[in-house]
Amino acid sequence: QVPLVESGGGLVQPGGSLRLSCAASRGVGSINIMAWYRQAPGKQRELVASDLDGGLRKYADSVKGRFAISRDAVKRTVDLQMNSLTSEDTAVYYCYAAWLDVDGSTRFPYWGQGTQVTVSS
Repeated sequence: QVPLVESGGGLVQPGGSLRLSCAASRGVGSINIMAWYRQAPGKQRELVASDLDGGLRKYADSVKGRFAISRDAVKRTVDLQMNSLTSEDTAVYYCYAAWLDVDGSTRFPYWGQGTQVTVSS
């Protein structure tokens, strides 16, 4: 069973918007952080946005003001609203969930299979 199921990727024109969604399956254990990562061809996977229990959200500098992450801790879902998309946002987007300890260590990380986002005219 895939631990995290993503949806919402696709092809969009520059300046357009997309919304990605991710839901944790029943097999996923306790989590207190959900996030979105992305990996463009030839580049390392990078953090796009994260949402930690207590409302702490972080964004990559490249997406601040354009992307918004929202999480439902009870339903264990996380969405990523992406606006003003550019070709630089083209990548495979991965959903991530884990338990983040107070010392910064991560336990039981889970990954989705990835969804392709292509920004092109």
